[in-house]
Amino acid sequence: MADGQETAFFIGDVALDDYYTAGRWPGLADKAYIRESKSYVGGMIANAASVHAGLGGRTEFISLLNHSDLSRRLCDELNRLDVATTHMLYDADTANSHNMIFLVGGEHVVLIGETGNAPMQLPAPTLEALRRPGYLYTTISRSKRLRGAGLAGAELLADLRAHGRKLVFDLDVDGFAPADVAYLRGADVVIMNEIGFGLAFGTIELSAINDWMREHEVRVVIRTLAAAGAETYDGSGVVKVAGYDVPVVDVTGAGDTFGGAFVYAIARDADLASALDFAVAAASRAVMSEGPQSGVAPRAVIEQFRADKAAR
Repeated sequence: MADGQETAFFIGDVALDDYYTAGRWPGLADKAYIRESKSYVGGMIANAASVHAGLGGRTEFISLLNHSDLSRRLCDELNRLDVATTHMLYDADTANSHNMIFLVGGEHVVLIGETGNAPMQLPAPTLEALRRPGYLYTTISRSKRLRGAGLAGAELLADLRAHGRKLVFDLDVDGFAPADVAYLRGADVVIMNEIGFGLAFGTIELSAINDWMREHEVRVVIRTLAAAGAETYDGSGVVKVAGYDVPVVDVTGAGDTFGGAFVYAIARDADLASALDFAVAAASRAVMSEGPQSGVAPRAVIEQFRADKAAR
């Protein structure tokens, strides 16, 4: 690369997020009034890619879209945010990407429109690009759909790792099941929130988590803790970083902001604690505004946010 910067690839979802607000969330067989707000380009992995690019990282995003006006809008918005879509995949049978997000009582409820589970066949130029050093940020569900050079799923991920691609998994609320461990083997970073972490590890002791990491050659496991910050396991112990006290407007995209910011920081040789604190600061700032891309900001803005908070 001319500027010496490795390209980080993000493979996952992008969608139009339609926002609504409600006074309460209804139960089954119940009713509640909602108010339509705005629509934003979002999607968990696309949000993380946008944050990474906003900080100054060289960023490519891959998903499987159709050829609709909506798909063009999604790609145009990503390009506007300096996220390249050169390797985007297309399939006419893929459904439009729509999510519905309800802001209720300081929290959010997300309803995700299913777009199918068609295989994502990576053409030769895309596979060649992915076989270069750099980070790949994705999910287990997307990894299971990847195909290329006669390889699929975990075998393809192993091939990319062998070529120097470092894998980052954003497992969010889903965590992982025992059958998913093959995809996580050799991962550089695995990120989960409290719900996903609980599903994956239950209540096992710290030593058992580090034992699991060593057994499966996972370098870093991160548990995000919402307003309380985050903690990271490095195979021998745990590092904790406190959260920032901020007014919360919308938590949508906070985890994505954390992930994109962490990859940006760690790729620039930040030590683990510093990268964690930078990512927590970026995510804390993101919840102060509405919209899935509220975390998109230049590095200087995040550093100023950290400095302002430290001075108080």
